[in-house]
This record gives sequence, structure tokens and C-alpha cells, in this order.
Amino acid sequence: PVHLLRDGGEQRAPAHAARNPQRLVPVLRHGERMLTQSLAIIEYLDEVFPGTPLLPADALSRQRARALAQLVACDIHPLGNLRVLQYLEHDLGLPGEARTRWIARWVQDGLAAYEALLAQHGAGDFSAGDAPGVADCALIPQLYNARRFSIDLTPYPRILQIDAACAKLPA
Repeated sequence: PVHLLRDGGEQRAPAHAARNPQRLVPVLRHGERMLTQSLAIIEYLDEVFPGTPLLPADALSRQRARALAQLVACDIHPLGNLRVLQYLEHDLGLPGEARTRWIARWVQDGLAAYEALLAQHGAGDFSAGDAPGVADCALIPQLYNARRFSIDLTPYPRILQIDAACAKLPA
């Protein structure tokens, strides 16, 4: 585990930089290899441990799942990342209220797009069908962040249904 706040952020320590020069999480050690980047790790796990697939079987469904995951990973997550928020606060002197409005704007835009894409592609208990997968792995942590910043999630009923379905999973 890497504590993102303790001692100024353990991800900034030289020991973690040796694992990941980006000084970001996650990093997964598998054998002698250090794997980085959430989506790349998820796809690696999907390939190495195919018994519980995180990507759908057919190419079109895999594309949809990847598109949803990348919507979160590329368009929502980076803007609410701790290092970005700390830069806004410490380097640019953005007051807490303005910082919260800033992050809310990008989270709401991203979740609105995610909700609209879900509406275009039918139903299922999860983002890309009836089984949890890569898109859900990207989405759920961002819902935690949205709640952390008191962002109203009621405009996203399908996303909330997916969140509830994920919460029922033992993992």
C-alpha cells in the first residue's frame, strides 16, 4: 500500500519512484515486473487470469467497455487527481471552494457523458453488460471522489444502479 497523504505522500518518496518513475499509483508487482497504469494493469490481469474476464468476449463489446473506462481514466480522473488538486491549491493559490467547483465541473461533464453512453447501449447490471468489468473498475473510484466533493449524483440514475450492483459484489 502507498498512502497518498502520509509524510507528504508516500508516492513521492524515492522508494516508490524506484517502482514507478511517474510517482503515481497503482503499481502492481507480478513476479519481478512492476506494472503501472490502471487500465493497462486491468487488461494484463484479464489476459493472465482469464477465468474472471474483465473485458467482454466480442470485439464490439470490448470496444464499448474500453471507451467507457477511458472516458473515466482520461477525461475525469486526471482532473481530480490529488497532484492536480494540490497544484491548484498550493501553486496557484486556488481557494478550496473554487477548487471544489472546478473539480465538480469536470466530474459532472464526464458522468453526464457516461450516463448518456449507457443509455445508448442497452441495459445490464454493470457498465458493459451483466458482469462487472474494466469500465466499472474505472467508474467506482470516481464515484467515491464525487461524493468526497459533495457532487450530486442523482442526475445519473443508471450510474447509481451500477454503483449499487458493484457494492453487492464480495470483492
